[in-house]
Amino acid sequence: MHGSYTKLPTHFYAKQHPNPVRSPKLVIFNHALANFLGVPVDLEILAGNAIPEGSEPIAIAYSGHQFGHFTMLGDGRALLLGERITSTGERFDIQLKGSGKTKYSRGGDGRAALGPMLREYIVSEAMHAMGIPTTRSLAVVATGETVTREKNLPGAVLTRVASSHIRVGTFEYASRFGTAEDIRALADYTIERHFPDITGENYYLSLLKEVVKRQAPLIAKWQLLGFVHGVMNTDNMAISGETIDYGPCAFMDRYDPATVFSSIDTHGRYSYGNQPKMAVWNLARFAETLLPLLDIKAAQETIEIFWDYYHDHWFAGMRAKLGLFSNEAEDVLLINDLLNLMHENQADYTNTFRALTLGEMLRLEFQRWYDQWQKRLARQKKSNDEVIALMKRHNPAVIPRNHQVEEVLAAAEQDDFRLMEQLISVLEQPYAYTSEQEKFARLPADAICCYRTFCGT
Repeated sequence: MHGSYTKLPTHFYAKQHPNPVRSPKLVIFNHALANFLGVPVDLEILAGNAIPEGSEPIAIAYSGHQFGHFTMLGDGRALLLGERITSTGERFDIQLKGSGKTKYSRGGDGRAALGPMLREYIVSEAMHAMGIPTTRSLAVVATGETVTREKNLPGAVLTRVASSHIRVGTFEYASRFGTAEDIRALADYTIERHFPDITGENYYLSLLKEVVKRQAPLIAKWQLLGFVHGVMNTDNMAISGETIDYGPCAFMDRYDPATVFSSIDTHGRYSYGNQPKMAVWNLARFAETLLPLLDIKAAQETIEIFWDYYHDHWFAGMRAKLGLFSNEAEDVLLINDLLNLMHENQADYTNTFRALTLGEMLRLEFQRWYDQWQKRLARQKKSNDEVIALMKRHNPAVIPRNHQVEEVLAAAEQDDFRLMEQLISVLEQPYAYTSEQEKFARLPADAICCYRTFCGT
């Protein structure tokens, strides 16, 4: 187990071992991911009762703008065990989440409840299967202990895998509490780890540009699949361009740009429709941390390129969702008209595109749009089979439906994991369009009711 993060100045982290748990029990283990990483099943390590050979666990310091306000943070309930280098030379962080108090716990207990850890496992692995860059989940271990939130809940430890845990908030920590040389050290480490091809005199400006170029397609993919992160604070934006920290996340049922799931986002700062704007806001905070290393005007211009990258990825993705191989000027209007109809008619986001893919007729209000879409398809000289194949690659037949995830978590808290296993199995191939997936595409009776998720659990 390697540990390159400790090459940074010591105030970037705190060395600490996990706090042991009483009676660990393996709830779920990701065998495919373990095989890729080349790691064995070891319950004691996954529970935090032992550490891997060569490991030097650390809690990482970082800050963040939470709902626009700067806060000192850090790994309050997580420990980085180290890094695993695969047979192909790729490097991944292995982190325990819920492993006990750290220097940065700020009065918290450092523990995690079973439900939220299973939520992260289910959603992060579904995101990976749908082709969205994301941290991944290796295992969830029940601790045999309880954690106290609004009520007593079964405790758990999640093992998370990431390209790294360097966040915008990590740079904010360096900028607020360190020196220019600390910022340079972190930037150099980040370039070495994630952007080794960067060279030349515009070294740090290139870092900013590469981060922008990774965030733009990531956010576009969120939007294309109806994913709402829920808490896009700067400490929840990974420099690697992976989705990180699945707290109050969820997928939309009915299409509405104002959709918010987080119970504490009372003003809709992190609504579905605001996610691209919030990405730019976070990138601006990242650029500010690099100002000792680059020119402010160049930084501003670099951040603005986000919108070109984002729109290119989003429109290309939307055309693919509609089976369009080419680009016509009218496509923008065609896409926007569909979204407006979906909004006006409270149509389910995922199932609308699923129905189009399967050739199922939409409700009467969509007839005029449907006819225009068919005329557009006829102009591109592609066979119907080619169109359907393209749409199936970009429109999932199933997503982690909110009501299904809640059913799984409720059963798991009663030590019943059968529903979880079924759901995870179906989500492993979201674009398969199998008959088994049909029941998982059904909406609950109260699909248009307000669904709420919660942070800090």
